[in-house]
Amino acid sequence: MSGTTRVIVGLSGGVDSAVAALLLKRQGYDVTGLFMKNWEDDDRDGHCAAEEDLREARHVCDVLQIPLSTVNFATEYWDHVFSSFLTELRAGRTPNPDVLCNKEIKFKAFLEHATMLGARYIATGHYAGVAEFNGTYRLLRARDRDKDQTYFLHALGQKELARTLFPLANLTKTEVRTIARQAGLPNHARKDSTGICFIGERNFRQFIARYLTAQPGTMTTLEGEVKGRHDGLMFYTIGQRHGLGVGGPGDAWYVVGKDIGRNILYVEQGVNHPALYACGLKMESMHWISGKPAVLPLTCQAKTRYRQADQDCVIRDMPEEGVRVDFAVAQRAITPGQSAVFYREEVCLGGGIILAASPKAESLPETQLSHTLRSH
Repeated sequence: MSGTTRVIVGLSGGVDSAVAALLLKRQGYDVTGLFMKNWEDDDRDGHCAAEEDLREARHVCDVLQIPLSTVNFATEYWDHVFSSFLTELRAGRTPNPDVLCNKEIKFKAFLEHATMLGARYIATGHYAGVAEFNGTYRLLRARDRDKDQTYFLHALGQKELARTLFPLANLTKTEVRTIARQAGLPNHARKDSTGICFIGERNFRQFIARYLTAQPGTMTTLEGEVKGRHDGLMFYTIGQRHGLGVGGPGDAWYVVGKDIGRNILYVEQGVNHPALYACGLKMESMHWISGKPAVLPLTCQAKTRYRQADQDCVIRDMPEEGVRVDFAVAQRAITPGQSAVFYREEVCLGGGIILAASPKAESLPETQLSHTLRSH
């Protein structure tokens, strides 16, 4: 690759993006680092992770001998990511801001800024791959399945994938750290970041309380037996065990549902209580990365949360309901607000936002569904 082909790498201060920049430089690209600040620090808790991240990014660029620029996307992040996050919480759902952050900031605002700076490509340290097939770009799973991040990238489209490089697609995390150490990168052993996208590791309840007023209410079983009080529906998610304050003999208690209108949190006993399971789900905002299939229903695999193993399913259009997914095996803790993401082997097909779980599969009994999946 000619050195005249310019690529701007989003540097976060972590080892993954640092190695991405290193590998691209070794391949002959004209590499520039870009540090994105997307949250205005709040001095009320002394939290200043962005300063530390920027310092690490500068150290990396010094070692690699590449330039580093900075950009502030805080306004874009608030308008297009955080405000939607708060809206979903108010509605009692459990949003995943990382998906929207990737779509609106890490690949949209970033790509627009990089284009303005004259870059042909952008690159990140995500564990994912991209490949062109008959003029269409596909999002591919990473070789390191434990680190694969396609679940969070499923909202990307053709415009973004055509201009994005994922240098870590065929590397494991162990290999990435080894490369970083051998190259003398100062952050080769730095701990991976966790927490809300770009906001970092904070006490969730304390942080959200700055923006939303909690409405405590009653915690009951599905039969109406009062078990206590909840602190606000926005603080709980389906399948949650800890923090309920419900004791007594027998199995642990779990969140199994919410009544938004009556402000009731429903709990039941037992990790495998039937109320935690559903055979299907309804969803909105379905995004097909490489275009909608010509024919539905479609048999494929799905994840309703990041760490979940692939689950056989059928996707179908329901004329009055939108997109519906039926599973071959009942799924535990399907959560409104989270993403359902779909795959066929190594290809990520796309995904959407879960509206509701469906206790029973419609129009296709479980035995027929299982047969249909096996036949494909």
